[in-house]
Amino acid sequence: AFCKDLSEGDLVAAEQLPPSREYPRSKKPVRIAERLGKKDDPRLISLIAIHSHSIPTDFSAAALKEAKDMAEPALSGGREDLRSLPLVTIDGADARDFDDAVFAEPDIHPQNEGGWHLIVAIADVSFYVRPQSALDKEAFERGNSTYFADRVVPMLPERLSNDLCSLMPRVNRACLACHLWIDKDGRLRAHKFVRGLMRSAERLTYEEVEDAHKGYPGDKTAPLLETVIAPLYKAYGILKRARELRGALEIDLPERKALINDKGIVTAIVPRQRLQSHQLVEEFMILANVAAAEALENKGAPCLYRIHDSPSFDRLENTREFLKEMGYSLPKAEHLKPKNINHILHLTKDKPDKDLIHTLLLRTQSQAVYAPDNIGHFGLALEKYAHFTSPIRRYADLIVHRSLVRTYGLGGGGLDDFEHETLHEIAEHISQTERRSMVAERDVMDRFTAQYLSVNVGRDFKGKVSGVTHFGLFVTLDESGADGLVPMRSLPRDYYIHDEKRHALIGKDNGYSYRLAQPVVVRLAEADPLRGSTVFEMLESSGAEPDRGRGRGRRRRHGGSPAAGMKKSRTQGKKDNKRKDRSRGKRR
Repeated sequence: AFCKDLSEGDLVAAEQLPPSREYPRSKKPVRIAERLGKKDDPRLISLIAIHSHSIPTDFSAAALKEAKDMAEPALSGGREDLRSLPLVTIDGADARDFDDAVFAEPDIHPQNEGGWHLIVAIADVSFYVRPQSALDKEAFERGNSTYFADRVVPMLPERLSNDLCSLMPRVNRACLACHLWIDKDGRLRAHKFVRGLMRSAERLTYEEVEDAHKGYPGDKTAPLLETVIAPLYKAYGILKRARELRGALEIDLPERKALINDKGIVTAIVPRQRLQSHQLVEEFMILANVAAAEALENKGAPCLYRIHDSPSFDRLENTREFLKEMGYSLPKAEHLKPKNINHILHLTKDKPDKDLIHTLLLRTQSQAVYAPDNIGHFGLALEKYAHFTSPIRRYADLIVHRSLVRTYGLGGGGLDDFEHETLHEIAEHISQTERRSMVAERDVMDRFTAQYLSVNVGRDFKGKVSGVTHFGLFVTLDESGADGLVPMRSLPRDYYIHDEKRHALIGKDNGYSYRLAQPVVVRLAEADPLRGSTVFEMLESSGAEPDRGRGRGRRRRHGGSPAAGMKKSRTQGKKDNKRKDRSRGKRR
């Protein structure tokens, strides 16, 4: 009966059924679970990712009832009264959940001259979401919130994420606050975690705070400039210098975002702003995260660390060789420190190849994950690190909150024995859900980009080669930052060799090469919003340049034959069935 309501062009969610006598395997039977809408409806783009990656969207009736029945806590529960302090939230203009607030003042202790007292107050989600409750099970299943350009799939129901746990201005809210004392060099001298009751003085945006700091305060920021915003920036300046001395990685690649109108149509693809106010909040959060890990480790208490291993030998070696040819040197993997990478980043910051170098170095990095066993955080150059500051949208932070509550006797809602015993399984699960969300978010961005470009099929664009594979090139457009595949078949007719070490495709007969970061001109051949694939054709007159290694023994130095690390491809060969699928997100 349901199928009768369907028509050509409908997009549906379906699951494949096992073969039966009525439907043998060759027929590939499916059961249609839900009609999503028409395939050309742009508002379905994120819905496709939600279903294809099995991201839960609906909360159980029991979880919704728990959220509905909750009330605000009172001071009588042993909470510290922080309502007189001008804590402020600083978030994006489109944010709806505010889970962190900040405050800074000079430390008046005579033994800490030039030091600062900071407070990072975080929504007390652990007070509301208790272990093994219906809400807890829903939050665990999701692992984290997932953010798309046109919608959010929250980890918690809106009653919590946008209301009770959101630190809205001039409203009493429960928080888990971290008092932090740093010295004049940004070193963490002491910390204290308390459950508190706070009242945010104002909801500020990054842009408002940045403008105020630069001397252009608005109506909201003018009264807070000297008493709140200026101290925050002074404390941030100290933390920033400490970060630089510590040698945290400074890879900063431009990110893009889709601007979407109320009809779901992408109106522009623009770079994400990276303001000093973003970095201010980031440094405050990092310090609180360090304090949380340290507070638990000092007591021998269970902790979900955020760990980031150093680059592996395999990841690093090709990049080392490539950088060596460009005149830059990196130590081998076993001796590599973040400051070695930063040195190259500084040398190239004003060079045309800056983005290429940053991209290559980013690709050498391991994936950060959650684990109960600590190995440190390579990228941040920290010996201990946990996620504490976003329990509304990350289950890892909720676990850390619960462990702090239990370890320091801060009341109900602490970590229970079952969670303690299954910490490895929890870490593995939420690391997987984080990756699931990252892939889904990337897929949606690819689809929105394809939608945006689809009206420009046939148009020529300037760009740079951003990836080299045995089946073609990836090109990033200068204008929008969008990227797509140039299949091997669209390159000038030749027999191409894929030189992995030099990140190049080299024509065997004509000697022309296409290399990473090389400027090119491409023509948009295909943009498919449903699949998120963008395919370009290389204009024959653009980009290709004679191979600088020909006649100078360079090919011999890199192996000299396909058996020594080079792969052969023909532009006239049959197209691999997977090529278009691999165009989506391959280079990230």
